[in-house]
Amino acid sequence: MSATSTTDTTRAREAMVDAIVADHARLGQSPLSSAVEQALRTVPRHMFLPGLPPAEAYDRHQAVVTKEENGLALSSVSAPSIIATMLHRADLHPGQRVLEIGSGGYNASLIRELVGPSGQVTSIDIDPDVIARAAQCLAEAAVEDVHLAVADGEHGFAARAPFDRIIVTAGAWDLSPTWDAQLAPDGRLVVPMRVRGLTRCLTLERTAAHGRWQATAVDPCGFVRMQGAGEHWEPMPLLHEHDGAQVGLRLEDGPQADIDALRTALNTDRAEAWSGVTAGAEEATDGLDLFLASTADGWALLTAQRGAIQAGLIRPIVLTGTPALVDTDGASFAYRILRRLPDQERWEFGAVGHGPRAIQVAQRLTDLISRWDGGHRGGPGPHIELFPASTPAADLPPGRVLTKRHTHTVLNWDRRPSNDM
Repeated sequence: MSATSTTDTTRAREAMVDAIVADHARLGQSPLSSAVEQALRTVPRHMFLPGLPPAEAYDRHQAVVTKEENGLALSSVSAPSIIATMLHRADLHPGQRVLEIGSGGYNASLIRELVGPSGQVTSIDIDPDVIARAAQCLAEAAVEDVHLAVADGEHGFAARAPFDRIIVTAGAWDLSPTWDAQLAPDGRLVVPMRVRGLTRCLTLERTAAHGRWQATAVDPCGFVRMQGAGEHWEPMPLLHEHDGAQVGLRLEDGPQADIDALRTALNTDRAEAWSGVTAGAEEATDGLDLFLASTADGWALLTAQRGAIQAGLIRPIVLTGTPALVDTDGASFAYRILRRLPDQERWEFGAVGHGPRAIQVAQRLTDLISRWDGGHRGGPGPHIELFPASTPAADLPPGRVLTKRHTHTVLNWDRRPSNDM
């Protein structure tokens, strides 16, 4: 690499870290630890993304897909901003033993910096191609002593357990009991978990016996889905199937829907309702999505292709998943929209309803938005606990209960933990 290229990558890396630090201050987040900040300034991300110009390799918000199949991302180098948050939450120290589930090389290099020569880093992935790529990148970056292995993340890596920290870098639907078994008694688990279709990075610590956890931090994030035994795909029926103009509903842990009736509803007259709740362009409102997901019985996520918007069928905020409600009649639905206020840099939340109860379900969605604004906006968010799936319903605390293969996840916006915490 030429001296000019080295200078460019160094400047780009420094600018990336400066921007991440500034983002934490601007958003009121806890400052990155000095150790995480120094690791980000030290590890050369561009070595794990050969061929990318420095501006792209050091874009703090940019995850780079490194393997895909039929348009579906199978592996990526995660966005530095998310990596920084996860490493900060993991609270890594020299000498610790760390398991990374989902490999790419860059994050393992950062972990190696943080745990030092006396620590242990194990990075696994179910895909041999991903492990081979990580090995090549680590070698070219002269990063040594990272143990790579092809393994299904659902089963962890018993040969090098126990671990002081487990960091999962693939989107999980449930918490594997193997992770619990392989984590040290005072260990910490950082995992991107799907919560009714949303992905939130949960920092988890045990509350009492094995299998019971509380989230000490909840952060928005996005990751490639986990493959293998832990893979899970939610139902996503299509309401409109024309090529390039598809409209669908993601129904993860959501309602039983009459799809034929909702297809009919999409083509009926629509109704709008407005909440009076506004937000600025740079204002974080991810808490609203989680509030809707954990309080609304009819919760769903509306997906749309650009052709559906161009045809005037739908106008969602986010193509890959806009908050939506299916009405109790099963034949109507509503989804969230935005409108810019005149002469202001603010947008108002509203809803569009379809079907025979279009205005009622749209109003119900805007009422929930108003509830969040009046009682939870800017607050700490929900208290999240995880319990073994064998836990009787009577022994679970109040809140929205999501029952999965291994766990019950309970979200409580009143912030009342269970008695033995």
